[in-house]
Amino acid sequence: MAERMMESDTQPNAPSGFEECKLQLQEKAIAAGVSAETAQEVMSKVRHVDRVIELDRRQPEFTTTFADYLNRRVNEARVTKGRELIKEHSALLERVTEATGVPAPYLVAFWGLETNFGSYFGKMSVPDSLTTLACDARRSTFFTEQLIAALRIIDEGAIPVEQMEGSWAGAMGHVQFMPTVFLKHAVDADGDGRRDLWNSLPDAMMSAGRFLQSMNWDGDYRWGREVLLPDNFDYSLADGRRLALSKWRELGITDAFGNPLAREDIDAALVVPAGHRGPAFLAYHNFKVIMGWNRSEFYAIAVGHLADRIAGAGKLQNPPPEDTPALSRDTIIQLQTALNERGYDAGKPDGITGSATRSAIRRFQHDEGLIADGFPGQELLDRLGVRS
Repeated sequence: MAERMMESDTQPNAPSGFEECKLQLQEKAIAAGVSAETAQEVMSKVRHVDRVIELDRRQPEFTTTFADYLNRRVNEARVTKGRELIKEHSALLERVTEATGVPAPYLVAFWGLETNFGSYFGKMSVPDSLTTLACDARRSTFFTEQLIAALRIIDEGAIPVEQMEGSWAGAMGHVQFMPTVFLKHAVDADGDGRRDLWNSLPDAMMSAGRFLQSMNWDGDYRWGREVLLPDNFDYSLADGRRLALSKWRELGITDAFGNPLAREDIDAALVVPAGHRGPAFLAYHNFKVIMGWNRSEFYAIAVGHLADRIAGAGKLQNPPPEDTPALSRDTIIQLQTALNERGYDAGKPDGITGSATRSAIRRFQHDEGLIADGFPGQELLDRLGVRS
């Protein structure tokens, strides 16, 4: 049994039971193989951070539109900086590409989106954040696993505890790995005997490449491409199904400049993140790999587009409309409720526009004679009597 903490070590404003939770987590860490010395030293200094709970609970007043998301993350300043960094670190990036198959523009794009090329890693103590979340009921199991992994990272000497800073949720270093991802995929690429994703760019870039490689990155193909859809296109095909590129060509889809697609058997899914008024993309296998890093389609498109821009491509031919309404979670809940009441199963109203909600929207749009793109635009809201 680990020694109990002294009363003087308690945090006056911590929630009831927090000190007992810390002790239990300390014991779990030791049982999982963390040295007693590390576990006791770190956990004795951990503090509850109210701000972490606020950030975890905070439901943004408005959901981000695709135009806002993309324009904030793929801009001229970031493209220019990415191109400069590819030249500056060409030898390192070529080494990573040779070892993992991931091209340099993608590595730099991830770096840009995660920490603005290493300019901001987050300023919160990772042990504090993870302990706070592990002692909270909402996702205790997940964050307990992350905390134990973080203690193992400290135990192996990768980073001193006082320097282990990151995001409020515990993501760390140049490429914002969660501790469990760090343990499994981080590597010592500079040969100094430590896996240091904070201070070693070689370690960070090689680790990012290894992580993507582990998810079967395909070095022969890009992430996807912007495409143009023919008039009267059947948007029900944008439901996640994967068809051969040659099949999409037969359906009248061209590249972004109106040229015929290649007659290849490579599978692709059609993605229309802003509905029929916005850009359309054919997403290849590597799109799914990017989503293994972050489960957001917006994120995956932003990584792919930023990589394209860094490699020399221009802006989107059909940029996303900026007049699309940003919907609050309450509005989405109203939308889901209205669909369910009319017999279109959108799942449990939770304020998240997932696949079930998009499918319900498509069915309703079809029956109403609207373009069935599965996108919650203003006309849909008006038909359902939902106020945004």
